[in-house]
Amino acid sequence: MHRAALAEVFLTGWQRTGPDAFSLTAQWPRSHSFYSVSQAVYDPMLLCETIRQTFPLLMHAAYEVPFGYQLSWKDFRYTADPEAMRVTGTPAEIDLRVWCHEIRRVRGLPSALAMRFEISRGDALLAVASTRIGCSSPAVYRKVRAGRGGVAPEPVAAGRRRPLAPHTVDRRFAADVVLAEPARPAAGGPAGAVEWQLLLDPTHPVLFDHPVDHAPGMVLFEAVQQAVLALGDQPDMSMPISMDMAFHRYVEFDSPCTITAVPAAPGAAGTRRTLRVSGLQNGACAFEATVEADTVPPLPAPGLRSGAIAGTA
Repeated sequence: MHRAALAEVFLTGWQRTGPDAFSLTAQWPRSHSFYSVSQAVYDPMLLCETIRQTFPLLMHAAYEVPFGYQLSWKDFRYTADPEAMRVTGTPAEIDLRVWCHEIRRVRGLPSALAMRFEISRGDALLAVASTRIGCSSPAVYRKVRAGRGGVAPEPVAAGRRRPLAPHTVDRRFAADVVLAEPARPAAGGPAGAVEWQLLLDPTHPVLFDHPVDHAPGMVLFEAVQQAVLALGDQPDMSMPISMDMAFHRYVEFDSPCTITAVPAAPGAAGTRRTLRVSGLQNGACAFEATVEADTVPPLPAPGLRSGAIAGTA
């Protein structure tokens, strides 16, 4: 699953249920060194990482893609039910149903495909998600990277910039923060737009679990979530319940990447709000996301069942 640390592997099993359909299981611990539990609800980034781990598992185990091939995000979206993500007295047992489609092959191996997910916990539908990924041979990847492959980042690429205060982005430690202060209004941007510089620390044991030659997708997801929380009045009470993200180019280690967040009008629910977050590097948009965040609801009364997810992916 392209992880070096066994403790960071959340998938526990898989089986094929059709030509391009699969059933997987995962387990989430009650606490984690990085994916923090806030208001007794699992971190949505834990959901994203669990989904990410299905890519290499299915590519290598189900589609027989050799090790050394590189996987890359094209886009990703999820919608989650906070009630189904409550932390209980035992680790969360997660079931994932996965359908692969739009499969393009080169010499019999997938070079691109789309995936659709239904993720449940017991009888509750926890999340729906969909994504498109690419799969490149070592030779193709070397050409795509144009000599950048293998370039190691300097520790904390933003160097002398200080991270935001951890509590403002619902993290425990400064080393877990990927946005640099000070936050400042985006020059020439929409009203209310705020920007930060992306912090990249290749020594981070979770975000940089193994050597890479560009900022991993999970780091960019984390930057989006932290930008959303940093703009909230009560970051420890807010949760990105849905995210729709498109990746346009790799985020490199050798130049600054500016993260910009633009708040939109509150949703009909009152506490719900929509934000747009993007990453700009070398004058080009590297990624952009639309996120819907909501305050974490209070614990339901005993005997009440989890609410349903609104919408599909």
